[in-house]
Amino acid sequence: MYELMQVSGNSYYIQSPAKIGLYKLSDSDVCLIDSGNDKDAGRKVRQLLDANGWHLTAIYNTHSNADHIGGNKYLQAQTGCKIYAPGIECDFTRHPVLEPSFLYGGYPCKDLRHKFLMAQESDALPLTPETLPAGFSCMELPGHFFSMVGFRTPDDVVYLADCLSSKETLDKYQIGFIYDVAAYLDTLEKVKTLRARMFVPAHAAPTADIAPLAQYNIDKVREIAGRILELCGEPLCFEELLQKLFIGYGLTMTFEQYVLVGSTVKSYLSWLKDTGKLTVQFADNRLLWQRLFVLQEDSQDFPAASATRDFRSP
Repeated sequence: MYELMQVSGNSYYIQSPAKIGLYKLSDSDVCLIDSGNDKDAGRKVRQLLDANGWHLTAIYNTHSNADHIGGNKYLQAQTGCKIYAPGIECDFTRHPVLEPSFLYGGYPCKDLRHKFLMAQESDALPLTPETLPAGFSCMELPGHFFSMVGFRTPDDVVYLADCLSSKETLDKYQIGFIYDVAAYLDTLEKVKTLRARMFVPAHAAPTADIAPLAQYNIDKVREIAGRILELCGEPLCFEELLQKLFIGYGLTMTFEQYVLVGSTVKSYLSWLKDTGKLTVQFADNRLLWQRLFVLQEDSQDFPAASATRDFRSP
């Protein structure tokens, strides 16, 4: 862990729970793409920089999730580097309590105010084309979070942040975090068409051909949408639906999973309602969700539940 891996030319990544990109700007200066999940990650990155005689000039954050900005504050204090973040992600980076507040939908209790959901604040500046290193380009990758971006280096290496997950991660955790499902699918369709010398996702192995993994992620989104539509054949409140999804996918409820998966399921519900697949009704002072059409077993867009999982009443 925290090994430096060369991808091509001056483009590297640091192997960590969320891969950290590193680009050599010169023999002595480097910049990072994200900074890891906490102060300890920042310390390990600093040790790696020192061992190579490199000076950190800037951190370019792809988005503001805690596991991508957690090392910001430590590294900025140690090196004086600048930090840049895109759009609303810059505000979340400067005020990280916004992440657990957004996920919970109110003031987060202590169980949610920890380093996995709330990084330390850092003095981030807005990411603009003028702030990028020479030869870098930035691409918008919305969906997973508000204004997430990726970067292409002069070596034709593309850092894709969290716009997709590995097959192993999806098979294990099933429901990956998504803020905007429509934007997420659009991003994945765009990523499928990209060409580069190498792609470096934050949570998957580097690859020269990203299209198969992008399609696997698309298929998983549509599978989950199908599960939700199947369950909503009868009116369900959110808590009932969430329980059935956890049971059907064999997941275990914790406070963190409740807000991460729960927020994602709400995003699916919004998308399905906006596209005319679901409707809502209010009964006995409860908001109930219900499917608007008969779900076909052979539907390609929203496949019915697999026979290997039971999504019926618990």
